[in-house]
Amino acid sequence: MPEILIHGDTIRSPALRHEVPVAIPDPFLYAEKGDRRVVILHSLEIARVREDAPQLEIIPLERLGTDELFAQGKQGWEIELEVALRGCRELGLERVTVPPSFPVAHADNLRANGVEVVVDRDLFNNRRRSKNETELAGIRRAQRACEAALDAARELLRQAQPNGTGLEVDGQPLTCERIKRAIEDVFADHDVDGSDMIVSHGPQTAVGHNAGSGQIAPNEPIVFDLFPKDKATGCYSDMTRTYVVGEPSDEVKEWYTLVKRALETSTADVKPGVNGSALFEFVCDQFQEAGYKTQLNKEPGEVLEDGFFHSLGHGVGLEVHELPSMGRNGHDLVPGDVITIEPGLYRSGFGGVRLEDIVVVTKDGHEVLTDYPYDLVP
Repeated sequence: MPEILIHGDTIRSPALRHEVPVAIPDPFLYAEKGDRRVVILHSLEIARVREDAPQLEIIPLERLGTDELFAQGKQGWEIELEVALRGCRELGLERVTVPPSFPVAHADNLRANGVEVVVDRDLFNNRRRSKNETELAGIRRAQRACEAALDAARELLRQAQPNGTGLEVDGQPLTCERIKRAIEDVFADHDVDGSDMIVSHGPQTAVGHNAGSGQIAPNEPIVFDLFPKDKATGCYSDMTRTYVVGEPSDEVKEWYTLVKRALETSTADVKPGVNGSALFEFVCDQFQEAGYKTQLNKEPGEVLEDGFFHSLGHGVGLEVHELPSMGRNGHDLVPGDVITIEPGLYRSGFGGVRLEDIVVVTKDGHEVLTDYPYDLVP
């Protein structure tokens, strides 16, 4: 087993949060050697880690001589570098494997003092593939928040009436911004962070990551793509639905039928050992048979803005986009993977339709965590 070293905080470092399930805003060190799992911590955090992660061995900073270093007039950054080196010597770490986010200054200092530092992106990405029970619980909570927020958004859509310039509710324009505020209120009630979201309409929906703005009009597609983070665990969910207030065009109805079929048929094939690329190719074949361009049947070098131009999905957990990949590059699914399935069809300048569910890979198949209807009309 490699000797592991991670430096960071658990708010911004998924690699660290996976090992230390406590929200710690300041950088610290985590190390593994054999059966030992060790955190080197400031006294501010010791009590919380001792309570919430009792499996971890704690080394206080003072044990590594920080009082002496302060007395010498060292700067904070100098003390951080020296603590990392002393921590490695305390634990007998001679060759450490680190994630790509490991600070260059720390790596340089360790190497200059005889500690070999090896970056291994795949190792740390794969360590987080199979979600533990704490992470799964956080993902489920975030998903319930998505569903409650969409309930609130759909209620606004149901109340909406055309006013000549677009839709209004209670005499006020119904805008993407207004809907987002309603969604944020629900997210606050569910103790999730989710200010980044997509609520787009009309031609904006043909641009995959257009966050959306302005007044919504009747009869145009409205895409909701919500990906809140559970505050307790730092884990995300991800969910997309598309609606039309009024009468969907025949084109949008066709897209919706094809996208929903692609979602259902590809989800049915999710199980351990299936490669994400195979699921992607399966959906591309369906869309190609219906006459649409995909990443697999376009001309080499062609910039695709119509049809199906993104991957089928991605892993979700401590990042909203993580392994496994489910596009032209793919990974074999493993039990504990949490993935999205999100097919879509688009026409530049007009709009698009996307649906997205979140799915956990089980030992012998899958479980769909999303529990929400697919109605095109809200």
